[in-house]
Amino acid sequence: MIKLTSVNSFSTSDYYKGGVQWAKRRQDETTGIVATIGSGEPCILLRADMDALPLQETTDLPFASTIPGRMHACGHDSHTAMLLTAARILKDMESELKGTVKLMFQTGEEMGYGSKLMIDDGLLEDPKVDAAMAIHIMSDVEVGEVHYIEDIVSSSMDTWMIEIQGKGGHSSMPHQAIDPVVIAIQLSNALNMLVGREAPPSATVSMTVGSIQVGTAPNIIPDKASVKASMRCLDIPVRDNLAARVETLIEHIVTAWRGKYHFTKFYTPSTYADPDLVRSVLPYLKEIVPEEKLLLKGPISGSEDFGYVTREVPGFFLILGGGSPSAFPMHNPNMVLDESVFHMGSALYAHVAKRWLEDNQR
Repeated sequence: MIKLTSVNSFSTSDYYKGGVQWAKRRQDETTGIVATIGSGEPCILLRADMDALPLQETTDLPFASTIPGRMHACGHDSHTAMLLTAARILKDMESELKGTVKLMFQTGEEMGYGSKLMIDDGLLEDPKVDAAMAIHIMSDVEVGEVHYIEDIVSSSMDTWMIEIQGKGGHSSMPHQAIDPVVIAIQLSNALNMLVGREAPPSATVSMTVGSIQVGTAPNIIPDKASVKASMRCLDIPVRDNLAARVETLIEHIVTAWRGKYHFTKFYTPSTYADPDLVRSVLPYLKEIVPEEKLLLKGPISGSEDFGYVTREVPGFFLILGGGSPSAFPMHNPNMVLDESVFHMGSALYAHVAKRWLEDNQR
């Protein structure tokens, strides 16, 4: 299996495009693939992500990754396989469709902005998308269970990559230097304290300073430091306040010690499941999934860049069980999925799309 970890792998894009020969590549920068089946209004979008992770696979499966340091450890290859199968089903019944099914094969989900690049390139237009659906398989959810969520589905994700410019010097003359070590440590402490002081106790939010890189020797005050932090949040107003406060802290702490800085930030919004849309598709789900396996659940703590889609059009998101609670989790080099459930994912994509078009034809 070809495995990409960015938004610009032409080999992977071409490989998957072979499964939907009528597809067109939306944009060379992202190598995402868009295909349409059927014609006219309304239009429902089906999303599958297809990027891998920078991990060395240790599953010893016969189809394990052969590319060093690359593994499909989040199930995106299975998402693509399920949507490709659904595409064949829908293509075979194209004359029966009461509108258009738009297929979205996206890269860059693990980077948190692959879907945004495709949206910026016109994904949701020509034809205009009226509703959207995505499925994510999970290794630690019981095989065959399907979880649906109303309202907020996933946490937002903010990432800050901060470069601090100090002034290097000798450790015996710190007054002649601007110490980026001190600045990085104080900034890290302030960021880690922020949630406890500025977020309501009822809010679900986490802040992590995951990387501080600075210095080479005990007797050298270094010239530069870098700090990398991330925040996850399920409450949009709380997130907006904390994100603004982070930038205030960066500015004040760095400049208080006469340092300079610049930072790069990334934002992935929460995925939102439109409650009215969820309730309208529930009957379709029950036609595929046994009642005892179809479960309403609360939001997940992880982030999902399908949120860029659900900010623009009504959407919903399903979790498909592909393992057990005791299995290796996603993003683990030993993660394995039960392939016997893949047919259910394909059936859900195809059946929901067909039924939704029938009930919303114009």
